[in-house]
Amino acid sequence: MNSTQEKNLEVRRVYNEHLGASVVKALEANGFKASYAPTAEEAVEKVLALIPEGSTVGVPGSSTIRELGLFETLRARGCKILEHWDPALAPEDKLQRLEDENTSGIYLSSSNGVTLDGKLVNIDGTGNRVAAMAWARNRIIFVVGINKISRDVETAIQRIRDVATPLNAISKGVELPCVKTGFCVDCRVPNRYCRATLVLERNPMGREAHVIIVGTNLGY
Repeated sequence: MNSTQEKNLEVRRVYNEHLGASVVKALEANGFKASYAPTAEEAVEKVLALIPEGSTVGVPGSSTIRELGLFETLRARGCKILEHWDPALAPEDKLQRLEDENTSGIYLSSSNGVTLDGKLVNIDGTGNRVAAMAWARNRIIFVVGINKISRDVETAIQRIRDVATPLNAISKGVELPCVKTGFCVDCRVPNRYCRATLVLERNPMGREAHVIIVGTNLGY
């Protein structure tokens, strides 16, 4: 790494730290328990501190959580992971697994977007994620990369549609119009991903929601 690359990394680190602190402050003002982790490794430590050994943890289709390698770490701590992406899961058992994810002791996910004024924005196809985010019975933990911060709800939704959705579709080998164009065309295809939108303006009543902002790009 040359000196310019090193300087650019330091500039980005400082910028991310200040941006992350601003968003954490806004999230806390909205009732969320929020914190900032400069690195993915520190984010993992924060997550583990919130999940007791032996817990049952529901994980939806989150590439961020998988990118962090949390499954292996949690299983090593005696936790039971409930995920409908499990390749060993029979198709007829998927619906029950989706329900089990949403009623687990801990719900561990990312968020498609977070705004500068501390709102969480998510768009779902099946609706299982947004259902749990709106009303999971127990503790919910969001781990959100710095790349998912947007100025407001409108720009967050646009980023999700233009960037996150086509990237997610490409990762799953799904042919959507946005994959071919590189941006949202508000498609009408049967396998359209963007079907249910949830904006958490405040921490839902009666529930403990933690948001960890990570100073690196994670997920889509």
